[in-house]
Amino acid sequence: MRLTMWLVAIMTTALLAFSSIPGMATDAQSKFESLKRFSQILDLVERYYVQDVPRTDLINGAIDGMLQSLDPHSTFMDQEEYKSMQESTTGEFYGIGVEITQDESGVLRVVTPIEDTPADKAGLAAGDLILEVDGKLTQDLGLRESVSRIKGEKGTKVKLTILSKKAKAPREVEIVRDSIPLISAKVRELDDGILWIRLSRFSENTTDELKEKLNAYKKKHKIKGVVLDLRNNPGGLLDQSIKIADLFLKGGTVVSIKGKGNESRNFDASKQTADIDAPMVVLINAGSASASEIVAGALRDHKRALIMGEPSFGKGSVQNIIPLNDGSAIKLTIARYYTPNGTSIQAKGIEPDLVVPFEAPAKDENPAAKFLHAPREQDLQGHLEEVDKKKKKRNFKREKAVQERLDKDNQLRLATRLVQTLPRIKTLQ
Repeated sequence: MRLTMWLVAIMTTALLAFSSIPGMATDAQSKFESLKRFSQILDLVERYYVQDVPRTDLINGAIDGMLQSLDPHSTFMDQEEYKSMQESTTGEFYGIGVEITQDESGVLRVVTPIEDTPADKAGLAAGDLILEVDGKLTQDLGLRESVSRIKGEKGTKVKLTILSKKAKAPREVEIVRDSIPLISAKVRELDDGILWIRLSRFSENTTDELKEKLNAYKKKHKIKGVVLDLRNNPGGLLDQSIKIADLFLKGGTVVSIKGKGNESRNFDASKQTADIDAPMVVLINAGSASASEIVAGALRDHKRALIMGEPSFGKGSVQNIIPLNDGSAIKLTIARYYTPNGTSIQAKGIEPDLVVPFEAPAKDENPAAKFLHAPREQDLQGHLEEVDKKKKKRNFKREKAVQERLDKDNQLRLATRLVQTLPRIKTLQ
């Protein structure tokens, strides 16, 4: 009893001490009342809720709700979610190499197998249903538990029960897990010297992946133009977006960020000589967000590239991942970012220089044929100067996969044509 009275006396004295400082009493009392209310609600839930809930889950739920009330991008990640996030940005994990989702019935569906992974080699295809994992129904396991069971150490096996679209009955597939590289940068040749650079995310290895591919190409060929495809790229690491933009710029600001109290910081291109000094077209759409918008905005403001496609997502904020002691983490919005011209794209997005909506071709239509395959004088056998041209011109043959993509992608076709025209336009200016 004496101890309780002594503690009350100390708290009362502390509050009186705070009240002697102007403005401090109100703040201290407000914080105390808020924490007291939270403690009361926690106690009521634990005492009267219809079933027992671990206190850790209640606290985590409260933290999650607090962060979600701030903005759509601030969030709480438990240990498993934080681990998965780290895997997606470091660029490698162990498993079978398949992207999956869960349909309304609760069954797992294959979105796509990653190229050259165990899942791809085992014949898994987009649209396949994963009914069981090691004999356990995925409907009972749920998405998170199923994914956890599919992943595993390199060299271990997992048995999946698969139902393909046209199959009459399920089949069992035993797959040996392996290291799965998450390739975020792909380079393909659209035409002689015209490169299609496809970035699917900005992970820890994105810049290194791209530079390796570009250097290998430059050893044999000259880069005459670039189509940088950032469509449906949700973003990723800020430092990677700066490094990617740096490959194409000769200096200047890439992006600036402003945090609490308008504290600002500029991030500049580090080189005075760009790695690639060729005409550029950048493709964006509503799925291009965050780091993608930083790159597109920097190249646009420096007049380095023509931006084409559809308006981007409009995420103009920067999040910081803050690990916690128990292995969980919070993702917290700490700043807004601005393009080199000082423009915020928050909730606005980047408006393309040339707005071109994506149009899916009709089934019996090949819209690419008109400008990619239309015969010209130089294609006729025995035309004048044919011998001289054979000596000078590289024998270019487009990859089948690239041709198929061009056949059904009107934005990529137009970007290819434009990047071939840009050198002439630049000369005329």
